[in-house]
Amino acid sequence: MAVIHPFRALRPPADLVAQVASVPYDVVNTEEARALASGNPWSFLHVSRPEIDLPQGTDIYSEEVYKKAVDNFRELTERCPLKMETEPSLYLYRLIMGEQEQIGVVACCAVDEYDNNTILKHEKTRRDKEDDRTRHIMALRAQTGPVFLTYRGNQEIDTMVMEVTVTEALYDFTAPDGVQHTIWHVPDAVRFVQAFRDVPQFYIADGHHRAASASRARAEMREIQGDKHTGEEEYNFFLAVLFPAEQLRILPYNRVVRDLNGLSAEEFLAEVGKKFNVSEGASPAPASRGNWSMYLDGRWYGLTLKDASQLETDDPVASLDVSILQENLLDPILGIKDVRTDKRIDFVGGIRGTEELEQLVNDGRAAVAFSLSPTTIDDLLNVSDAGSIMPPKSTWFEPKLRDALLIHNI
Repeated sequence: MAVIHPFRALRPPADLVAQVASVPYDVVNTEEARALASGNPWSFLHVSRPEIDLPQGTDIYSEEVYKKAVDNFRELTERCPLKMETEPSLYLYRLIMGEQEQIGVVACCAVDEYDNNTILKHEKTRRDKEDDRTRHIMALRAQTGPVFLTYRGNQEIDTMVMEVTVTEALYDFTAPDGVQHTIWHVPDAVRFVQAFRDVPQFYIADGHHRAASASRARAEMREIQGDKHTGEEEYNFFLAVLFPAEQLRILPYNRVVRDLNGLSAEEFLAEVGKKFNVSEGASPAPASRGNWSMYLDGRWYGLTLKDASQLETDDPVASLDVSILQENLLDPILGIKDVRTDKRIDFVGGIRGTEELEQLVNDGRAAVAFSLSPTTIDDLLNVSDAGSIMPPKSTWFEPKLRDALLIHNI
């Protein structure tokens, strides 16, 4: 049984929503955030990436950064101004990017269900990233960006969603990247709460660090409250958008490596040829699962396993293309044993295209690049159901949710 919780959203006025809503904090670096927020005092990047308003070179984890986030949040709340919903509510959030359309329910979910693995995960989190967002939540006393959850589709919920989408929207705007964002207020939250009780399982699709940080913030708030803690306070819940799995789109998460581990290009190709069939003149994007494209010295090569039995395993993690590439090439040939910590490897979301891979290699910022087929949503569900963990950077979801459309104060 899945439980959702209505909440009183803090949200921007309709005439300024397109200026306030920002890309997620973790898909841009400081300089990209500074450029996106330039000339726009309402951009929520001033809150989610407040170092952009401090001198260049400021440590992004310094105390002054979190203090600046608080100051900017207060100014935005008072001057924009942001409005607090009068009653606990649910919302719908639709994203349209080209032909891709998905509609999710915006609600809060219980931190307890995250902690006890009722909400399933497929990714490990990094402590430094948890530390950052926990400090951000505690400084603002708010969750400003949602966790992206999914569930196996439910016809009753689908019908209820369609009924709401014919009503007038709260917000409807197209962001600079061409993605259309539409928000509706749900008039009867109780119906949705009851319908979701028939959903057996929620899965984290994206936002593991946001969820982990909400859990850690709850632990800190509970300690602050002491004997006054009841379990019903808003800090016991985290902001989420819940999408039916059938609507979601995953793009590949490609890899680039800075050097060839001491090998020449010829030696490297020879080593690769021991495990893979290597063909020249390949397409930059592999045609199907079990195929990889590799960019080296200005050429694209196609890779297929010589031992195809590795593709037939019942292990939902070992069968992933990212796992096979790691076990057969990145680790044994390039010496990359832990992609979480090895600074020689980097990752490029599929939205950037294979041209980005070519550019990185041609500019000398990487020695070799690998283009992969995307992990599927069924892969994600199967790995999560098995209680397993995907390799880091296995999934890249598009389109991305925007921060600050609906804020959950704790």
